[in-house]
Parts: sequence; structure tokens; C-alpha cells
Amino acid sequence: MSEGDLAIRLAGSVGTIPSADWDALNPGGNPFTSHRFLDIMEQSGSVGPGTGWAPAPLILGDGIAPPRAALPAYLKSHSQGEYVFDHGWADAWERAGGSYYPKLQISVPFTPATGPRVLAASEDDARIMLRGAEALVSGEDLSSAHATFIMPDQIDLFREAGWLIRQDIQFHWTNRGFQDFEAFLATLASRKRKAIRKERARAIEGLRIEHLSGDALKPEHWDAFWLFYQDTGARKWGHPYLTREAFDLFGSRMKDDVVLILAFEDDMAVAGALNFAGPQALYGRYWGALVDRPFLHFELCYYQAIDAAIARGLQRVEAGAQGSHKLARGYEPVTTYSAHFIPHEGFRAAVADYLDKERAGIDMQQNALQSMTPFRRG
Repeated sequence: MSEGDLAIRLAGSVGTIPSADWDALNPGGNPFTSHRFLDIMEQSGSVGPGTGWAPAPLILGDGIAPPRAALPAYLKSHSQGEYVFDHGWADAWERAGGSYYPKLQISVPFTPATGPRVLAASEDDARIMLRGAEALVSGEDLSSAHATFIMPDQIDLFREAGWLIRQDIQFHWTNRGFQDFEAFLATLASRKRKAIRKERARAIEGLRIEHLSGDALKPEHWDAFWLFYQDTGARKWGHPYLTREAFDLFGSRMKDDVVLILAFEDDMAVAGALNFAGPQALYGRYWGALVDRPFLHFELCYYQAIDAAIARGLQRVEAGAQGSHKLARGYEPVTTYSAHFIPHEGFRAAVADYLDKERAGIDMQQNALQSMTPFRRG
């Protein structure tokens, strides 16, 4: 697709694009839309041949100057690792005789964290990119395009382009200028404060907790975390999404973005939670344990994440997909958004009707959850 002297091209991988050119389009510094993270996904074999995630980044430029816009995108042959569930749509489309896969997925693999989905120097360039995604879907006879976990200030871009907007709920913790964890606890109802203090004390009894980042991260820490990740991945997804090499590359290329929280019993790491830090948020990604200890999951994934966010002066913690149990731990319901381009008129109408009904339910659920937050009233 071309726009005057500009053309949109389909690159074979993010790795073929100069990192400085890509990151210049990611000025907010979101770690997951950085060149290094997306390239690690490719270099480690976590995406690519045999994974159902074929890298298909779209680039806008004149072929001479650095690109003016980009989409982190993949051709998907399944719907795993997205956390915005469209399996019902796929079943309905294929029962009607269509082929739902491959589809175009504009997202960060295996990462239900909000961020920019159109990386562009201007709004005009961003609009051109969406038209390019639409042209790719139509030109390659794809069923649809999907952009997931879109940062709120980009939703109108997709809405104005005519994409269907879907809502869901996550639970985020907000830093209201807290100096420490006790200052946060002071905002909770007395009963909730006492419950959290008891949980924390019981979870860490006999354990040593360490937050590791930068040069403090050693190969043995990744060896330990790989065992935790494999156990959780096998139970949740059937097999882990990331390869072992991905974690080594995180350690070598993103060590300053990583906050690895490990629990040690004597000198042995027995549990851990992997987080990534951006300029404004801490993003909880993976966790696992070799021991079964009450409340240890809450401690490492939620309370220690709050500690880390406060220490770094970050505005929020995004603790991953789903999990209403986060509500009692001071994480509040937040609306998340995805956008969907469906060129087939009949299929689009059916999905739009479904989304209208779903949205009403999501709104009711969010209002109910907001009334259940543990904060003091009045």
C-alpha cells in the first residue's frame, strides 16, 4: 500500500529493522514494544516457525529515511497467548464454512499489558498504518485483524477508523504518592489492613526475599526461575510459551528493565516472580514456586510488586490478566481495550451485536467490583 511517496511494507521480522529506528517510534519507553523485547521473542524462538506466531511487522516509510510508523504484528494460526479470548468467534466462523486463521494480531506476544499498538510520529501516520493493516487483511484474504491491550489514549484512533471496540477488566494498583507499604495500608479499611499483614507474615516466614535487577542478575537466578516458569506454564497453558533462551536474553539485553523477585529458603531459591519496569509502571509477568506455601503467590506477585513500584517511584502495577482475588489486595478494576477489524459484513454484524451485549455485562461487573474495593470509605 502506498500514500504519495510513502509505502507500507511487510517486514519479515522486527530484527531486520534497525533498533534505533524502531525505538524512535516508541518514545514512551514501554518495555514490551521496545525493539529489544520483540527481537528477543524472535531470537529465542518463542515466536516464529512452529509457534503459530509468524512475525509480520508493518513499516511506513519512503525506503530511504527512517520509518515514520510501525505496527508490532503477527500472522496467527491459533488464538493462544493473547489473553483476549476470541475462540467463540473462531468456532462460529468456521462452522459457517469460513477460515478464521490465519488472522492478523497487533500485539505483544504472551503479554497482557497495556501499551501503544500503533507506533507513529504523527496521528496522520497512525491512521495510514491502520489503513495498511486493513489492506493487508483484505489483500491476503485474512479473516480479521485484532489489536489487544491498547493504551487508552489510542482507543479513539481505532474507533474513528471503524474498528469494533471490546472492553474487559484487569486489576491494577495505583501509587498515590505512598512513601512505603505502610502508607498504602493506611488507606485500607482496618480489617483489610490486618488481613494483609497476617498474609505477609505467614508467607515469608523462614524465607529471604530479594529483588534483583541489572548486574545483580546472575545465570543461576535464571536457572532457578526457569524451573518455576516451567511448572506454572505446564499447569496453566499445557506448555510454556517462552523458551529457555528468552530468559538468558532478558538477562543480557534487558537486565535494567527486569525486576526479578526471588524467595530463598536457606540458600535455595524456591519461588519467584518476574516483572518488567517501564517509565511509569511495573508489569508483573510470570511466577512459579517449588513449594506450596499459603499466600506466597500474593506476597511475591502483588505485595512485593507494590514495594518495588514505591521504591522506584512508579505510578502503577499491572499484575497481569484476570484475577478478582487481587481486589482484596488493593488492586482496583480498570477497563482494558482491544480493537477488531472484520471485513465480512455479516460476521462483523454478529460480532458487533455480541460486543454490545458483552459490554453491558462488563460495565455492570466493573461497577460491582469497584464497590468491593478494600479502601476506607468517607
